Amino acid sequence: MANKKIIIEPKVINEEASPWFSLFTDFDIELFKAGKHYHLYNKLGSHLVEHMGKTGIYFAVWAPNARSVAVIGNFNGWDVQATPMHVRWDGSGIWEVFIPGITSGEYYKYAIESHNGYRVQKGDPYAFHWETPPHTASITWDISFLWTDKAWINERQKAKSLDKAISIYEVHLGSWKRVVDQEGSRFMTYREMADELPGYCSRMGFTHVELMPVMEHPFYGSWGYQLTGYYAPSSRFGIPQDFMYLINQLHVAEIGVILDWVPSHFPTDEHGLGYFDGTHLYEYADPRKGFHPDWKSNIFNFSRNEVREYLISNALYWLDLYHIDALRVDGVASILYLDYSRKAGEWIPNEFGGRENLEAVSFLKEFNDAVHAWHPDVFTVAEESTAWPGVTHPTTEGGLGFDLKWMMGWMHDTLDYFQKQPIYRKYHHGQLTFSLVYAFTEKFVLPLSHDEVVYGKGSLINKMPGDEWQQFANLRLLFSYMYGHPGAKLLFMGGEFAQHHEWQHDFSLDWHENNEHHAGIQKLISDLNRLYKAEPALYENNFNANGFEWIVVDDAENCVISWLRKGENPQNNLLFVANFTPVIRENYRIGVPFMGYYREIFNSDNLKYGGSDVLNAIETEAFPIPMHGKTHSLCLILPPLGLIILKYEHT
Repeated sequence: MANKKIIIEPKVINEEASPWFSLFTDFDIELFKAGKHYHLYNKLGSHLVEHMGKTGIYFAVWAPNARSVAVIGNFNGWDVQATPMHVRWDGSGIWEVFIPGITSGEYYKYAIESHNGYRVQKGDPYAFHWETPPHTASITWDISFLWTDKAWINERQKAKSLDKAISIYEVHLGSWKRVVDQEGSRFMTYREMADELPGYCSRMGFTHVELMPVMEHPFYGSWGYQLTGYYAPSSRFGIPQDFMYLINQLHVAEIGVILDWVPSHFPTDEHGLGYFDGTHLYEYADPRKGFHPDWKSNIFNFSRNEVREYLISNALYWLDLYHIDALRVDGVASILYLDYSRKAGEWIPNEFGGRENLEAVSFLKEFNDAVHAWHPDVFTVAEESTAWPGVTHPTTEGGLGFDLKWMMGWMHDTLDYFQKQPIYRKYHHGQLTFSLVYAFTEKFVLPLSHDEVVYGKGSLINKMPGDEWQQFANLRLLFSYMYGHPGAKLLFMGGEFAQHHEWQHDFSLDWHENNEHHAGIQKLISDLNRLYKAEPALYENNFNANGFEWIVVDDAENCVISWLRKGENPQNNLLFVANFTPVIRENYRIGVPFMGYYREIFNSDNLKYGGSDVLNAIETEAFPIPMHGKTHSLCLILPPLGLIILKYEHT
């Protein structure tokens, strides 16, 4: 708490910049109309300013089809006649007013009357702070904060973000931990989270936290994916500075922060963006293009300049003012395809008769170019579930420009394979090996996310077949296989200690599950994370084919696979061998590239993880017996439902 310091410094405005008091210059308006004003949060919304010796709040809102707009709030009795706004004369559709004598912490909305007679009270699309739901007013707020994460930011700017280990812990703030007090169970605040989450992530060895959407959302059960307050962290957990403090403390603990970002849709709540000024301002007007049948929400109109810059300004806002390290873009497939989740006749083809939303494709490229231009040291991630080509290719080469993409195919194939009884796995061997056919067509993240442990799908541990010992052995094997597979890693909270219950957003994780089996899984994840960061072969060529080589790919009968992970120095190469049955494989011979001695540096069957302790010798000598296309080979014992990692030691 000692690091917190909130600074409120009114901005001094040159009153001669415009005949009416305004934060907008002529150049701002030119950029705005062209759709290239990427820092609109500095202009639109509500801002504490000083004008003619008086401190007050300047309000500005884009409502081009309104006949009248007024600011209403607790400062004027919510009277729609008290504080009318003035529309700018330049055709921008921006309404403005300066109200002296008010400051941060005022509750307000915009009372809008359209030319068609529609009247509505709207929250501020650019509000920095909102009332706690179910209340819906915006709140004037100064978001200055004294950061102490300079060392983290400096280091981030030096190193290329993809040239190191990326191990992501996905967190839902409302259910990671709950506080039990006299009134029952409540959310942890951002500051309470800041006291626990950074230390936990450090102990577990994760490099990043990915926060499911924190932006203000009216319905808690949407998990944050139905946003109304795009520029405000949810007030359920505290004020904006409290969220900044959480990010600051994660950075001090050397943990990066990834935000889930949702440009794919927004809810139809009356106080939100929908039908904002009596017209379909932010959304496509035709429901065949502007309404999601699955989510019952609106789709942004990506053809409109003001909408594109609203979203891009929002992305930069979180990077600029909240020091966010990466943005994970939700629902990219739903953005790209006009027929997403629609039947024939329920969608409008593009100008060439195709199913691609060409305006959305252009927007995603512009978003990625803007992010990388303003913040070359951060990265973007696409949750894209189809085979759209070039998602992580540069826009200059025709790609979408993302840095990483979720590898949904790997996730589905792998979980499907692991849910099968081991006796049947030999008939599905290709599900383990197929991902390497396309593993380097994009830069991938391997996700075991929240989507896989909800809606009756069961927790990860309960997906595993067999008795209790086999379930935990299978889970250890799954995690070990994931860390050996090329790509960044992502694990949803609770998976790291094998929570039995399916995730429920209204309840805390089951932290009471702390017996030796669960503790063994935690220890395994912690060790895998540290191995990932310590061994260059696991991250130096994580996203290209130079970093991988099959040794055993076709032993379906024994359900065994083996591969090399390769760094820049061949001496750092790691040999992985995995046995997907509960049968111990003795005297299993594996080809290796060098003569000499190899050391077993990891074994998922180790007793400390809850395994049966079927281990290899500290050092195993490679003999000149050709095997698997190599001149030398090792004779190993393969643990049941286990994975081992060996490293070349010496000759």
